[in-house]
Amino acid sequence: MYSLVRSSENPIILPDSQSFWEDLATFNGSPIIHKDKVHVFYRALAHPEVHSGAYLQLSTIGHTVSDDGIHFDEYKQFIVPEEAWEKFGCEDPRVTKLGNKFYIFYTALATYPFSPAGITVGLAITKDLKKIESKHHITHFNSKAMTLFPEKINGKITALLSVNTDQPPTAIAIATFKKEEEMWSKSYWDKWYASFSEHALDLHKQEGDHVEIGATPLKTKAGWLLVYCHIYHYGKEDQVFGIEAVLLDLKNPQKILGRTPTPLLIPQEEYERYGMIPNIIFPSGAYIEEDDLHIYYGATDTTVCRATVKLSKLVKEMMARPSELSFERNHDNPILEPIPEHDWEAMAVYNPAAIYEDNKAHIVYRAQGFDGTSRFGYAVSKDGHHIDERFPVPIYEPREAFEQKIHSGNSGCEDPRFTKFGKTYYVCYTAFDGVNPPRVAMTTISVKDFLDRKFENFTKPILLSNAEIDNKDAALFPEKIDGQYVFIHRVQPSIHLNYIKDLSLFDGENFFVRHPILSPRINMWDDLKVGLSSTPIKTDKGWLLIYHGVSSIDHMYRVGAALLDLKHPEKVIGRTRMPLLEPRMLYEKEGIVPNVVFPCGSIVIGSKLVIYYGGGDRVIGSASMSLAKLLKELTD
Repeated sequence: MYSLVRSSENPIILPDSQSFWEDLATFNGSPIIHKDKVHVFYRALAHPEVHSGAYLQLSTIGHTVSDDGIHFDEYKQFIVPEEAWEKFGCEDPRVTKLGNKFYIFYTALATYPFSPAGITVGLAITKDLKKIESKHHITHFNSKAMTLFPEKINGKITALLSVNTDQPPTAIAIATFKKEEEMWSKSYWDKWYASFSEHALDLHKQEGDHVEIGATPLKTKAGWLLVYCHIYHYGKEDQVFGIEAVLLDLKNPQKILGRTPTPLLIPQEEYERYGMIPNIIFPSGAYIEEDDLHIYYGATDTTVCRATVKLSKLVKEMMARPSELSFERNHDNPILEPIPEHDWEAMAVYNPAAIYEDNKAHIVYRAQGFDGTSRFGYAVSKDGHHIDERFPVPIYEPREAFEQKIHSGNSGCEDPRFTKFGKTYYVCYTAFDGVNPPRVAMTTISVKDFLDRKFENFTKPILLSNAEIDNKDAALFPEKIDGQYVFIHRVQPSIHLNYIKDLSLFDGENFFVRHPILSPRINMWDDLKVGLSSTPIKTDKGWLLIYHGVSSIDHMYRVGAALLDLKHPEKVIGRTRMPLLEPRMLYEKEGIVPNVVFPCGSIVIGSKLVIYYGGGDRVIGSASMSLAKLLKELTD
């Protein structure tokens, strides 16, 4: 598994208060190796002054040199506005060596205030990185971030550029030239732009995203490696800048061979979160040194930073075929929906527990009326997927002060999880009074009383967690380990494990100490928070844990799995890298809370693992997969 590691010396290029042309910001650096030196061309920003009749922060392009790619000196201004098509600034250089020339493409600003029509691509050509031989106006339409491949492809000069960057949707597209002069031929570009979509790479992951070229493509044995910027929820308050990578075919770079499934990096460090424009990281260059891929990026449009990843590990991950393992949805989903005639479940039914007893699936679900109070409903399925019976009244309601409504809003008994322990069902659930932090509560009922539907025999609930901490998603393991009861629960953002010798020690104001065993993973689908889904299932390979995770990028709830050691469940044996279920169906993507799949119950029927989940916090679905295949995935 690859890991992108930030330089401990970040930021590596900073503004210089003594230099008038770069005293405000220095960012978006593009590196190239020449004569054993690392040359970086970067965007430099000056404090506001009058330029060409406008009062603005002028961008020019600087140049600096380093022996190690981290420590730089000899800062010089290299490209400055001279022509009408760049009179209001030169931004974001990308440098490529092709033949005996260095081609430095950059964003040229022709109008102020800035407008799409005046944002185009310029080019400076140099043979020695010291003197500019010539400059050319390349595009005459809205575009940025142009760069060349460092060798001809199929005998042609080949370029990538971002089209319509300031009037989305934006595309990253390929252009080819028989000779150098075509690069600044207006007639060539007029014809190309009329059909640029035919040359575009499909890098968008979801509607509303924005993609833009980052670094100059790098040649690897596996293909052309392109590091680029993927902005999720572009232009919205919750937009997230991510650095991603894609592998393109060496002979046909429009063909995508592999890509990173999740961002390599998102803003996290202080210098990536606070600056000229907060919460921005933008990849602008990269080079390969043995097996190290060094990526240069701008942080908050203020500084240049560097991060490094092992190239072989990254390429292996990008080329790997995605796991085909996933839960298969029941074709009849949703299997349970609100019943308008039942006040107590008229608004939503979701987050169901499940137990398999007497050759039937018993489903205990969270039901909510328009009063916001949560209760538990009950349904039965003979085959695990189709509902044969559904109780018309709730089987469990709020009884204690800690789960009864203080003010208007949501409250009650939420998200049950059943554990069969001997002849008793232990039911952990979230108790919420609408004001104080949610707490873990527990009630019990004998297996016989439950099957006989004597639901009035649920015991008086007790609290397992204290009043100060938001604690939920809890369950009891179905057997003792090392002579102790084991509870699993969530204290945000992680899943925790606790041992207790005697259940009578819970006195209504007890404690769950913090002992995390499963935490969010940086830059993955579960990087914001994780929580228990269903009660752990004992297998011969370990304790199977189905859990939910939330992404900081799109805030979707997805489902994954982990395997815990049988004797020491705090030890994680394996964990799925990719989600096994994610919101795709309309009933999952829309609802009271959109983009949610949230299981609370899982059972084994024959060779299948069946989960029951809430979709969009409104309806209930079921899905299944081969248990053996899942365990193999977790142990390989």
